Amino acid sequence: MIKQVQGLVLRCVGGFYYVKTTDGVYTCRARGAFRRAGLTPVAGDQVLIQPQEVDMTGVLQEILPRRNVLVRPPVANVDLLVLVASVCHPTTNTLVLDKMIAVAEKNHICPVVLVNKSDLGDPTELENIYGSVGIPCYIVSARQPDTLASVRGLLEGKISVFAGNSGVGKSSILNQLAPELVLPTGEISEKLGRGRHTTRTVSLYPMAGGYLVDTPGFSSLELDRVEPIDKETLADCFREFRPHEGRCRFSGCAHYREPGCSVRNAVEEGAISPSRYASYVAMYEAVKDKKEWEK
Repeated sequence: MIKQVQGLVLRCVGGFYYVKTTDGVYTCRARGAFRRAGLTPVAGDQVLIQPQEVDMTGVLQEILPRRNVLVRPPVANVDLLVLVASVCHPTTNTLVLDKMIAVAEKNHICPVVLVNKSDLGDPTELENIYGSVGIPCYIVSARQPDTLASVRGLLEGKISVFAGNSGVGKSSILNQLAPELVLPTGEISEKLGRGRHTTRTVSLYPMAGGYLVDTPGFSSLELDRVEPIDKETLADCFREFRPHEGRCRFSGCAHYREPGCSVRNAVEEGAISPSRYASYVAMYEAVKDKKEWEK
């Protein structure tokens, strides 16, 4: 009987898969059957491998069922999408934040918002927008490590993707959460494969008892290229719209310009954040006229 061992794919480079098992990390090649079936193992996959007896190499035999998978960056079984925002320098673009949250919601990933630089400005507005709809929202400051204690507990045992625009303090936060990286601020991106001469490869790095996912390109403003969301499913990615399902005047209401829309009424009454609804409208207008072949 062929011996098979279960493991976690940490990194995929040039056709080699680095798989962590209870015995250590194996360097594996994938069976040709994956290519013929159009399947590609990605970081975060739980897999079965056939280890070689003489060294730490093996053959990747099977990809176990995934809970979710992102297309770009290619990573599977993500638990948390941790979005770093800031109250100032720069002020957070809520449209970008809402696009990222929509990607998380579409893929059944828990979105988490970290409002950084709370020592430099008032985080109340962002806290109200996201905390009021049930999205975990943490008020933190990379300069005050004690504010990150609860975040570290949240990450325990999880696969977490961190994203955030340049300047919001993501690198400083990661330095506090993962001191084992032992890097000065500004160099984390090179460690994670985003230096000028490094491969843009998705990898998992140990952090806070779980894993940090390298996300080259994920913080880009061109989020439609990361994870397209069509107009039919966009409303499902805004959790505050769900209580209004079936309460609009017209069935199949797009919550856009239709009269008698329960969602629009809720915005006017202050029950839904105008900021969140504005993001929805901007995203809807970007995809409403797209043809199937353009998606």
